[in-house]
Amino acid sequence: METVFKGRIVTVETGSVSLPNNEVLQMEAVRHPGGAAVVAVDHEGKVCLLYQYRVVTESWLWEVPAGKIDDAEPAFETAQRELAEEAGCEAGRWQELGTIISSPGVFDEVIHLYLATDLKSVPAQHESHEIFEVHWVPIADTLEWARNGKVDDAKTIAALFRAQSLLNQA
Repeated sequence: METVFKGRIVTVETGSVSLPNNEVLQMEAVRHPGGAAVVAVDHEGKVCLLYQYRVVTESWLWEVPAGKIDDAEPAFETAQRELAEEAGCEAGRWQELGTIISSPGVFDEVIHLYLATDLKSVPAQHESHEIFEVHWVPIADTLEWARNGKVDDAKTIAALFRAQSLLNQA
């Protein structure tokens, strides 16, 4: 594969690849450092959702706090950083919710999902290019929003339902 573009966040490669069935495929691949997303649940059973403007989709989306892995930091550190920066919280308890691959036909991005509880407030420090409102929504409502399409961000949907499964076991 040959690099045809290297940007601030992604690298694009193109070329021939051999498949397990010995076929050769011409393709493009977008390389991404990965990310982490956090379902933060407070003592009242409310989930932090960001109502965030996304330039790429030219729309507002409901999302859990999340962000890109910076400088090859561990995914857990990314989750901690993003929760503090975006939601203004630190968590006393963390549980892994596994990973998702956002769009495996073209992206290699892996998003690590976490459940954060036992929250305490810290100063939020979101970046100037991030435009969002912070909302605390009952978990039952967030799951209904995911079912009915009000939440259509894939990482958020996956994270919410995985978190619900873990919370139901407690």
